[in-house]
Amino acid sequence: MEIATRSKTQRKGNNRATYVLVLGGWHGSWCWKRVRKALQDAGHEVFTPSLTGVGERSHLNSATVNLSTHIADVVNLVRWEELSNVILCGHSYSGFVISGVADQIPDQIRALVYLDAFVPEDGECLSDLRLHDQVLAMRQQVQTSGDGWKVAPIPAEIFNVNSHDSAWVNAQCTPQSLACFEEPIRLRGGLARIQDVTHILATGWGGSGGSPIPASHERAKMKGWRTRTIACGHEVMLDLPNELTDLLLEYASS
Repeated sequence: MEIATRSKTQRKGNNRATYVLVLGGWHGSWCWKRVRKALQDAGHEVFTPSLTGVGERSHLNSATVNLSTHIADVVNLVRWEELSNVILCGHSYSGFVISGVADQIPDQIRALVYLDAFVPEDGECLSDLRLHDQVLAMRQQVQTSGDGWKVAPIPAEIFNVNSHDSAWVNAQCTPQSLACFEEPIRLRGGLARIQDVTHILATGWGGSGGSPIPASHERAKMKGWRTRTIACGHEVMLDLPNELTDLLLEYASS
């Protein structure tokens, strides 16, 4: 997919929109800083919450932090900031998070964007959607070096992060609770009320032993969602921030 880059002047012609951009596993709000600034420069309201236990909130990490905690983080942001017509974008792990958020507060969500993200069904956990060998390796690492609950970040090189950012990403990522990946999501029908849903597949990430995301991309097609591809590694917001910004700006003008 090729997305034409537009000037800031052209971008500011868009109507004001509200974006909530949710990070993937082990990341903090820092990963969105380029896209966040670009959307703000275009005149839009942008929130990039760090979830409990990661990034600048890593001091709150514990074995009890789970998927429900992270869904509540974003639901509470929307409620207490009194947001509406939200364009909600989730990267990777946060396909689970935004699914749970949209299911709980569908009336506040205008559109969903799954950015190289998992697409869950009710009762699934993230470990259900990863390759079996990857899950076994994660659980073994938790027992041998993670105090029985901490999952170490996946190295940036495995995600095929661009060479300029790879060392920075490895320095910034923080461990995450195993419970985030192993708690089943509970969906009660609210998610199905969101009509504007897009899944974007990053074609430049093969992953260790293979990327688990293409299966979610096919699931999105079966659901009748819009699907797109973008030619970069897993960290789209770092590899192609301008192109991703332009894609997100399409929602502001629609």
